[in-house]
Amino acid sequence: MALFRSEQRSLFGEILDWMLTPLLLLWPVSLALTWLVAQDLANKPFDRALEYNAHALAQLVGVQGGKTYFNLPQPASEILRADDADTVYYQVTTPGGMFLAGESALPLPAKDLERSIGVVQLRDGELRGMDVRIAWIWVQLSLPEPNLALIQVAETREKRSVLATEIIKGVMLPQFVILPLAVLLVWLALARGIKPLHLLEERIRARKPEDLSPIHHKDVPLEVVPLVDSVNGLLERLNDSLATQKRFLADAAHQLKTPLAGLRMQAEMAQRADAKEDDLKLSLQQIGRSSMRATHTVNQLLSLARAEGPSALLQRTPCNLAEIVLDAMHDGIDRALAKHIDMGYEGMQVDDREVWVNGNATLLGELVRNLLDNAINYTPSSASAPGIINVRLMADPFGHVIVLQVENSGPGIPEEERERIFQPFYRVLGSEVDGSGLGLPIVQEIARQHGASVTLEDAQPRLPQRGVVFKVCFPTTLAPPATS
Repeated sequence: MALFRSEQRSLFGEILDWMLTPLLLLWPVSLALTWLVAQDLANKPFDRALEYNAHALAQLVGVQGGKTYFNLPQPASEILRADDADTVYYQVTTPGGMFLAGESALPLPAKDLERSIGVVQLRDGELRGMDVRIAWIWVQLSLPEPNLALIQVAETREKRSVLATEIIKGVMLPQFVILPLAVLLVWLALARGIKPLHLLEERIRARKPEDLSPIHHKDVPLEVVPLVDSVNGLLERLNDSLATQKRFLADAAHQLKTPLAGLRMQAEMAQRADAKEDDLKLSLQQIGRSSMRATHTVNQLLSLARAEGPSALLQRTPCNLAEIVLDAMHDGIDRALAKHIDMGYEGMQVDDREVWVNGNATLLGELVRNLLDNAINYTPSSASAPGIINVRLMADPFGHVIVLQVENSGPGIPEEERERIFQPFYRVLGSEVDGSGLGLPIVQEIARQHGASVTLEDAQPRLPQRGVVFKVCFPTTLAPPATS
């Protein structure tokens, strides 16, 4: 049967099968039980008649002159008269087992059966190839042993069969009408029961593509409410995602508009007829800065989009976090030296066993580089007063985490702005640093993808230049990967 079953199951058909299959299976069982009950009901009245006849014939057996006799007068013989359907037979045997009267071919009861005196017993038998019902009774006579005479009355079974057939017809014929009616009623009840699902489907189909409001529970069965709640949760998450995308695109367009407008303005100034050579050089320098800013913004947008990708698609492998941090510091050392920043590293080394984390090396490198770029951009520094950036990588054996710290000697971040700095394109008020405002959101998203947490606090709370320490806590793996 599985070969003919469709891959996509119908809820209506599934419920209908489970409701009708027991009904159709129980119907033959019901007919068999009805047949057995009908046989028993048909036997009872005729068995009582046989018992009465056996008792009546027992009254006609007596002893005279030391011999057993059987006197069947004409009125008594009327009870044994055959009707149109069945024939009645009788048999009387003496205490010695000699045939006395009636039908000699009638079979005797089994010898191992108990001889209950004066009690009529019943059994099924056969006489000349015909099925008969036999009632027999033992009668005690006033004779020396043996003193038990046997009286048997037998009747063919035609009336019983006819009555049993009539009973079965009376029960079965209505069932042939009731069964299709029951199937029809089950079908209609099931169709009415799942009608709310069709109404729910129509309500969803009638929605406009931009309508992501929750689905109301009106006319929804209680069993479907959890499904509707799940769909509403999905719609809410989808609505939030679309709102975030719209806001992100609007902010991205706004951020790209400034460098592109600067490029166009500098190009127009360079095309003036009275432009001097110094003005042309200045315009070219501004064009270069604007193009670099636009390129940096686009790269940051791509990094954020890659970091916000599905977690299921993130390829995770054992990564040496110390190696990733040192490579990122090597990439940013030129920018730090150009600003006279003293950048140092302390903590775990590449060959330490506790330095491994499970993640994506590319995204982890992007996280470290954005933290370093943020520290370099916001750390005031000059040849006479160089700024300081300290990078630390430490293992916490009690918390089973690796802690990455990036500390700078900048002005710090006010308490009220520490939550907002992780929003895309947000920049601390009063800062004159040229940036896109995407670095820290990228850091937070990559950390979230790796099950890590990002926190920040003041580096030197008592100093005017409090600085800031960014902490990223990564869950650790137990051992480095095996090497061949």
